[in-house]
Amino acid sequence: MSEVAAHTRLTPWPRSRPAGLLIVERNAMVYRRSWMILLSGFFEPLFYLTFFVYPLGDFIGGVTLGDETLEYAAFVGPALLAASAMNGAFYDATNVFWKLRYGKVYDAMLSTPISPGDVAVGETMWAVVRSLLYSAAFLNILLVLGLIESWWGLLILPACFVIGFGFAGAGIAAVTWMRNWQDFDLVQLVMLPMFLFATTFFPLSVYPEAIEWLVQALPLYHGIELIRALATGDVSAFQLVNVAYLGLMGIVGMKIASRRIDGLLLK
Repeated sequence: MSEVAAHTRLTPWPRSRPAGLLIVERNAMVYRRSWMILLSGFFEPLFYLTFFVYPLGDFIGGVTLGDETLEYAAFVGPALLAASAMNGAFYDATNVFWKLRYGKVYDAMLSTPISPGDVAVGETMWAVVRSLLYSAAFLNILLVLGLIESWWGLLILPACFVIGFGFAGAGIAAVTWMRNWQDFDLVQLVMLPMFLFATTFFPLSVYPEAIEWLVQALPLYHGIELIRALATGDVSAFQLVNVAYLGLMGIVGMKIASRRIDGLLLK
């Protein structure tokens, strides 16, 4: 047995460090030389805000929510922040497809004491980190523009964590069913309409009542409602429903991803 192999076998497993954190550390090292990719995610909502929302705001005027009328940018800005948190988590989660199908990254990991459950947790944690980077960058833009109108805004970043967790778990679970790169077209078929119609640019009241129920079932709707309520100060018990919805989506997604990764790697 070589000296390296002997050292590998005899080195005790660092129980003080959860295996999921080791995967987060690995991903951070991979992105160390391509950090611009991590910063690029907040530019898309910034472009929407600069070249779409503000110009249209002069024509649309205010948006009425309950008894309050908001400037159009103050209505859309929090929704774009929720979408930024979603994109950061979900699109990083799709990197699992390459690692699973082509890079064979997890085959090597599972030859160590790391389990499929650790892989699901670690990749979810990293996707949430990327989501928070996107969210923090865009949140600073909203603060500078004065689009956060309440002290409840202090909870916006933790709310972005919940959104990121929900979409990270669901994203990792979803990509385990993908067979090839063409299947990503199906992802866009879901993500783009959800972004456009989950009350991002107009309130729920514009829909017929039958369609309102469909919109309210969308995960991004719950993220948008959560961030918008914190930004405007219109907080109620319904925000706990939003948190529960997204948290449950993340937990179920991780459980499914763990079983799927285990099954795919043991074929």
